[in-house]
Amino acid sequence: MAKTVLIVDDDPTQRRLMQAVLEKQGHLAETAEDGEAGLERVKRGGVDVVMLDMVMPGMDGIETLEAIKARNPDLPVIVLTAHGGIETVVKAMRAGAVDFFVKPASPERIAVSIRNALKVKDLSGEVSRLKKKTSGALGFADMIAGAPSMRQVVRLGERAAKSNIPILVTGESGVGKELVARAIAAGSDRAGRPFVAVNCGAIPENLVESTLFGHEKGSFTGAVAKHLGKFQEADGGTLFLDEIGELPLDMQVKLLRALQEGEVDPVGSKRPVKVDVRIVSATNRDLAEQVKTGAFREDLFYRLNVFPIEVPSLKERTEDIPALVRHFIARFNAQEGKSVLDATAETMHMLSSHHWKGNVRQLENAVFRAVVLSDTDYLTEEDFPQISGLAPTLRDAPAAAPANVQAVPDAAPSLPAEQFEGAEPAGEDEHLPVDIMDEGGHLRSLESIERDLIAFAIETYSGRMAEVARRLGVGRSTLYRKVREYDLDVDNFREAG
Repeated sequence: MAKTVLIVDDDPTQRRLMQAVLEKQGHLAETAEDGEAGLERVKRGGVDVVMLDMVMPGMDGIETLEAIKARNPDLPVIVLTAHGGIETVVKAMRAGAVDFFVKPASPERIAVSIRNALKVKDLSGEVSRLKKKTSGALGFADMIAGAPSMRQVVRLGERAAKSNIPILVTGESGVGKELVARAIAAGSDRAGRPFVAVNCGAIPENLVESTLFGHEKGSFTGAVAKHLGKFQEADGGTLFLDEIGELPLDMQVKLLRALQEGEVDPVGSKRPVKVDVRIVSATNRDLAEQVKTGAFREDLFYRLNVFPIEVPSLKERTEDIPALVRHFIARFNAQEGKSVLDATAETMHMLSSHHWKGNVRQLENAVFRAVVLSDTDYLTEEDFPQISGLAPTLRDAPAAAPANVQAVPDAAPSLPAEQFEGAEPAGEDEHLPVDIMDEGGHLRSLESIERDLIAFAIETYSGRMAEVARRLGVGRSTLYRKVREYDLDVDNFREAG
């Protein structure tokens, strides 16, 4: 999905020019004729970047900027000015603008500014998410839960959060059970207090009791200091017992007592310790079946399973996949310093149709890999080779090529013609799209071959320079430099395409 850029300018000519530039760059451009109209459009949501003129009748640029930032602090705003006075620019930047430029600006300058603004937005969003997670404020409003099955999870979780009732979160591995538990804690009266998560299946069996309940110094070999268990760490807050079905039977007895009595017995302690803990447990197992087989205590099961919440698998909430993909793209853009805008429509359809056995965790890892490897604005099917079966088009660095020449990938001339969109398949007796021999039967110069190959690629892909650069395995800045050097007319190729 293209990013939505809102142009707020009282000059209709400037609005049209800016809109044409942005649409040519692949963005969705919307316009507003004054600050009031721009603010109303921002209030409706769905705007990714605002381009704001400083001098307008009525609500001027600074007033509009301050109103936008007061409502949506993370929305990036680029200010436009016809004069470039330093005082105006400084005032705008202090009010929260991320960039500025003097009108009229070149398309390249606008593209760089938009890209940087989107990167700032991704960084702001990731910082906000991490702050909420650290402070225990990551709630249901932060969850991607548009599918009906997930909305039911949210409704149940919000009700459960208002009481101290024990909650059992069930669902397949990777569906986000801990995220639900954190949202419950954030929505309860214990919000802001400790949230302690412990994976019962990851603790060595001989350390389960010490980990959960703590121990005194010298209580066993290696106990060189007093240790507070998870129950005491979570005192006053929420204790999340993940994979509760993995807990050994002897520890299940002690856990049941801790839940019933509200106290724990640290190993080696002479007296129990009172704790005030809200328990949220989770499992990907069928605990009722484990009760039947004797692997899980029936009394503990009934104690934990007072308010069950089942989180659906990803195949049961495919409507959420596009939003999840975009969420992960933004997160990994921020983490990895990338600037991927989105996934193509074909790629999004492929991801939405895939059966994710590992659920949201698998999708997250797949997008992570794709963002790291991608060198284009949009993730393509080739960026998900394990799903699409298409080999990624990564190129080795042309270390052996002269500094002033971009080496043509060795494999490029031998690619079958059907690899190129719009190209006719070559027959057995037809020449390759780019001849490498001259009329005398000698090799042509690398420079002349390179010029013809670039021209052929631009014509084949109808002037879509991002795709041309990706197919040739070069950066777009390098591609544009070569186009200027060889005096290639890109606009004619676009018309022909």
